Amino acid sequence: MRALVVTSIGVACAGALLLPLAPTESADSMLSDKHSTPSEDAVPPAARAPGSGRIVPGHTQSLPLGTPADSTRSGDKLLSAWEDDPSGGRRVVSRKVKPFALVGVVWDDPRAIPRGRLQVQARDADTRRWSDWRSLNTRSDHGPGPDSKEGSTARGKPLGATAPLWVGNSSALRVRIVPTPVSPKTTGSSQRQVGKAELPAGARLELVDPGAEVGTGETRKPGDVQRHRPQTGKPPREDGPADRPGGTLPALTRAQTNATYGDDAAKATPSRSDRAEDAHIGPRPEIITRKGWGADESMREADFSYTGPTKAAFVHHSAETNGYSCAEVPSIIRGIYRYHVKSSRWRDIGYNFLVDKCGKIYEGRAGGVAKPVMGAHTFGFNEDSTGIALLGTYSKTDAPKAATDALSKLTAWKLGVHGVDASGKVTLTSGGGSKHRKGTRVVFNAVSGHRDGFSTECPGERLYNELPAIRTEAGRLQGR
Repeated sequence: MRALVVTSIGVACAGALLLPLAPTESADSMLSDKHSTPSEDAVPPAARAPGSGRIVPGHTQSLPLGTPADSTRSGDKLLSAWEDDPSGGRRVVSRKVKPFALVGVVWDDPRAIPRGRLQVQARDADTRRWSDWRSLNTRSDHGPGPDSKEGSTARGKPLGATAPLWVGNSSALRVRIVPTPVSPKTTGSSQRQVGKAELPAGARLELVDPGAEVGTGETRKPGDVQRHRPQTGKPPREDGPADRPGGTLPALTRAQTNATYGDDAAKATPSRSDRAEDAHIGPRPEIITRKGWGADESMREADFSYTGPTKAAFVHHSAETNGYSCAEVPSIIRGIYRYHVKSSRWRDIGYNFLVDKCGKIYEGRAGGVAKPVMGAHTFGFNEDSTGIALLGTYSKTDAPKAATDALSKLTAWKLGVHGVDASGKVTLTSGGGSKHRKGTRVVFNAVSGHRDGFSTECPGERLYNELPAIRTEAGRLQGR
């Protein structure tokens, strides 16, 4: 059983089908909100089915959890009554639910936080073995800011939510909430006491089936997660994003990149000449598009939200485990996407880009990969920034070189398009959060970690320590 916590969070692909080069919109048009839709960086239209033209199956089971103190019912017929757990907490078990692969818990008030540790245990659909207990991240350190347009979506205001947890093909789930021990210093007592274990009002368990791969020719019922479990050996050829029209943006040489984006970078930096050869842009790396990972474009908000030119990149990790297969990543991203949109009520997936441990780069939030798309990734600093999630946990484990190389390449290109020195410093204004008061002007490295903007462990100690080298390499790729 694999589990992957994705912070509130990616199929091997070798080849590029999009050969013609087309210019992206200029920085001037970005700033004036006059957005064009060039062929390569075109934003995906809402309501268009991905890949083969059909909507990816998939569904979400949303089950009211009720009150843990209530021993008679949990709030839903597909869940057992709450009962005592050997941990000293309370637990509930699912009953005859449809298969799922990703889980999370949401609640009404985004300012509320569960009291106690919220943990889950999943049963593998094939082996029927239960996983270890795994904690859900209940902190609101990811997501839209307090004044974000995210709150004006047609589906209502965003909800409070845990980070989603990828559990793989599963058929049942146990949920428990364990009281957090209270320090004697807090109570004034000489003995350690047990705190409360409570869920916020309106708490619901979300069981997500991300749907089958697009373009595989599979016939399956929604919820049949078994069909997209990782297989041994190479995946079928038709599973690769490069085998789908529009599934990838090909890597460009330095000359091609400057010819495509050079004028935009020069215009974004008025002190420099508008000549393409003067632009410091890293070569564009290969990027697997939303069509490549199978996004259902009818699920997100139809319009897009842009900021000023992108000044900084915030790097995140998704936490928990590195045990996923890279062939699973499109399914993982579709699961995150569905959880962010359907369960948490966000406009779209929160991250602008995702990177897997094999070094593959994936387009995240829709709106154009070169454009300054407003994400929902670093609470208080979503304006004028881009959010990149590296799938895996890097607190005690080094990030693979393929992944850190991908971060350097992506930031060298993305920040270069907006005229930013990836190895330099930038200033952003806080929208409010746990580390910087609203309105505070904060100096960041152009490539920073999530913890630089918010009080959090993300992106993990080992990955955070790699950021100086990532910045240096990104600057070198920009020709600085």
